[in-house]
Amino acid sequence: MLTSATLTIAMLFATAVQAGKRGLCWTYYDGSLDPGVFNNGDGEVVAIYDYETYAPPSTNGNGGLGFIGMQRCLDCSSSPIADLASRQSSQGWATVFTLNEPDINGISASEAASWYIEYVNPLPIEKALPAVTSSTTAGEGLSWVSEMISACAGQCYFDYINLHWYGTSFASFQTYVESAHTQFPNYQIVITEFALQNPAGGQADQVTFFQQAFSFLDGASYVELYFPFVATSPALFQEYDASGVTYVGTGSCLYNNDGTPSAVGNLMY
Repeated sequence: MLTSATLTIAMLFATAVQAGKRGLCWTYYDGSLDPGVFNNGDGEVVAIYDYETYAPPSTNGNGGLGFIGMQRCLDCSSSPIADLASRQSSQGWATVFTLNEPDINGISASEAASWYIEYVNPLPIEKALPAVTSSTTAGEGLSWVSEMISACAGQCYFDYINLHWYGTSFASFQTYVESAHTQFPNYQIVITEFALQNPAGGQADQVTFFQQAFSFLDGASYVELYFPFVATSPALFQEYDASGVTYVGTGSCLYNNDGTPSAVGNLMY
């Protein structure tokens, strides 16, 4: 299958992306935080996305990072599909992420393929297939990706396979990423959500996990970008996403409640 490949990595995030692959998984409730605290000039943190096709709500815009628009659902009130092309053009983002976990949200691979061909293909930028979970159930996870590619019949133009992962160990995370590469060896991978699933050791366990994960991902030539979950503070996470806190805990938050980088956030530099 062809890829769009219309822009080079240098054009995506200027020269900074040559040094790093890390990005911020932003939220709609992060308006009081500054993504720029992670943009310290060393080029390790290079990108930001917020699940929407509007610019990240924050005290400092995108913090000097490359904003990636995301059309997270077929048609959202916050990001209408009719506005996708115009928002991309007016804001100038050079990469687009698409559907958020359609494999577990009732969107069939064939429906996604038709939608993608109509709305995403025409964008003259780099593109990621929908972000899927790490589920191993038939018709979910990587098997859903395979089904979508088959449904596309060579008519979906994309550059990246997009993965999410939550689990209990670095070893299982590594196995998942490597299996995705084995299954789709001709495409780069972006990992737009990942963390341990509510580990007993809280933040300390998350720090150990991310230390291992960052080293692995930085050394994997087939991984283009990765985004730890999540670029917010424990207080904001608890206030606005209680179910998320139940699932992963607050130990993976990249910010402390005062807006400074957390112990996990400090690993981003």
